[in-house]
Amino acid sequence: MLKANETVADMGDGRNIRFETGRLAKQAAGSSLVQFGDNVVLATVCFGPEQDADFFPLTVEYREKTYAAGRLPGGYLKREGRPSDDETLRARLIDRPIRPMFPDNFTREVQVVVQVLSADKEYNADVTGISAASIAIGLSELPFEEQVASVRVAIIEGENIINPSYEQLEICDSEMVVAGTESSVLMVEGGAFEVPEEQIIAAIEAGHEVIKELCRKQQELVDQFAKAKMEIAPADESEEQKRLVSLVHEIVAEDMNKILHSKFVKTQLYPAVAELQEKLLNDQRLVDLLGEELEEKKPLVKSIYSEYERTKMREMILNEGVRIDGRDATTVRDIEIQTGILPSAHGSSVFQRGETQALVTCTLGSKSDEQRVDSLQGESFKNYMLHYNFPAFSVGEVKRFGGVSRREIGHGNLAERSLAPVLPHPEDFPYTIRVVSEILESNGSSSMASVCGGALALMDAGVPIKTPVAGVAMGLISESGSATDGGKVAILTDITGTEDHLGDMDFKVTGTAEGITAFQMDIKIRGINAELMTQALAQAKEARLHILAKMAELGLAEPRATLSDRAPVMLRTKIATSKIRDVIGPGGAVIKGIQAQTGATLNVQDDGSVDITAPNALSGEIAMKMVEDLVAEAEVGRIYKGKVKSIVHFGAFVEILPGRDGLVHISELSEERVEKVEDILNIGDEIMVKCIGVDPKGKIKLSLREAQQENQ
Repeated sequence: MLKANETVADMGDGRNIRFETGRLAKQAAGSSLVQFGDNVVLATVCFGPEQDADFFPLTVEYREKTYAAGRLPGGYLKREGRPSDDETLRARLIDRPIRPMFPDNFTREVQVVVQVLSADKEYNADVTGISAASIAIGLSELPFEEQVASVRVAIIEGENIINPSYEQLEICDSEMVVAGTESSVLMVEGGAFEVPEEQIIAAIEAGHEVIKELCRKQQELVDQFAKAKMEIAPADESEEQKRLVSLVHEIVAEDMNKILHSKFVKTQLYPAVAELQEKLLNDQRLVDLLGEELEEKKPLVKSIYSEYERTKMREMILNEGVRIDGRDATTVRDIEIQTGILPSAHGSSVFQRGETQALVTCTLGSKSDEQRVDSLQGESFKNYMLHYNFPAFSVGEVKRFGGVSRREIGHGNLAERSLAPVLPHPEDFPYTIRVVSEILESNGSSSMASVCGGALALMDAGVPIKTPVAGVAMGLISESGSATDGGKVAILTDITGTEDHLGDMDFKVTGTAEGITAFQMDIKIRGINAELMTQALAQAKEARLHILAKMAELGLAEPRATLSDRAPVMLRTKIATSKIRDVIGPGGAVIKGIQAQTGATLNVQDDGSVDITAPNALSGEIAMKMVEDLVAEAEVGRIYKGKVKSIVHFGAFVEILPGRDGLVHISELSEERVEKVEDILNIGDEIMVKCIGVDPKGKIKLSLREAQQENQ
């Protein structure tokens, strides 16, 4: 039976999502509890006082408490520390679809906190966090245009599965998170194994059908329990304001037109725009209009100027089909590529597209270099990582160095999942792979440059990837601020930083010549329909094929035939589980001895797999031989070189394999009769012996006599 302050949304497959408010966290401006399966997510929102700001200070925090999964935190302190990369990525996932739902002129500080209170062992909780945040905001005094919901969609053998289980995610061809309102899609993020564009569109549409129902149910709750919405002061439309806007436009119009049509690159455009702004602020006409208020109203003048620049740039694209750097809508910027530029790196490349430059390296390590990941689902290990760094100098700024930013984590994750589908299977390539992208110049699409540079660095290192991967960022300019009202719309290929900032969409698509491997779409307006997404993906595919051709022409078309000479040598063998103790030895003495003698590192798995990491091929071969000898069984008829370990009156014990002795009976020492073993052998002698038998108990019988006969 439903409580008065809750509602249930049907996902259409017999599963329900429960929305509730009014029971927990009642002092927050808005709070909600969302339950799907055993996942229970609490979202709260609070806001600060009115302030003068030229941006919207929204922060979203996502936290997973280990008690939610019935586990204790790892580490010494036994309490949760700073958010993990996964928590940061999920916070960004929630932020991106709810941010466009606030009014453009809203500048109060807002904080949304989403906490996982109970974790399901079958389903992920992150997508329910978006619905929880949406309800909390909708119930508060904050202005919020439409309720937002999200689902995860997996494509399995052509079928679209909504909110799949962890097991289903293991076998899917594509996995994505779709967020939107009842009327349109706002955000898509996901990965795929070279899936065609039309399947991606179908999956997004399937997800949006469920989102519509979730939004309707959210609205029911909001309609009943929401607080009165705060009033937002309208933009100043006084005669004085209109005169100021008109004068600013009059002063800068001619020069702005020249700047936007000069085909400037970033290093020319930004100084020119800044110089014109300074000229505006010193113009006598502006001084005469504002008088003593000029200093006080400089921020307002700058805001009017920036909005005029944005408007004129958009009009030029929509009406003339020309972008500020002179390109048309579908042209990719010039590409430059270098590979193998760092002598000590295992693989390296520089990928430059326009004014965006990524230096990407690939480093290969052993299994012991894997990253340990502790999450609500338990402990796991990663043998592939891609890290993205964005220093301030890449955009000509001064900024202190600190921890890894949310943006760096997010861009790195997108590039990482883009390359993952083409990597070799760990069974075939038992290396730990780390790719690092250093952004040295940036003017848009730096994450996509990281994907292209990452593929080249992997191939330069000799990693046998399935096929190269490239990525491109798509943009959108709409006439009215809506992509679905029938006005003029332009989809842009390979957007610059300015077009990202002034445009309405950032749609990053990566893939191979065969299909898509990852995608991330963020909409800054009220949404996008399937027709526009289809057009954007078709345009992105054309650009991707162009970039792949350039990578093959200027860089590498396929992985190098051999691994870098500086890369460690990785060998793998498998032994019987009963022989593991023989390789490890008492207290690890045997394995430590092998490592000390060869310089190699050995890692023995519970299933008998032995990974050998060596500094060079010879070291690896010796270590492999020593392991094989340790587990080898004596073969009847084979001749061995052995060492006499002990002598008894009836024969001598000879070690033919590490830790394996066999008996040479006195009758097998010579063709002649031997009275004393010491007449023929002494302890420490190295001799050739033949294995003439192994009894059921494993005892080995050897013959010196027969070995000598065969050698004659």
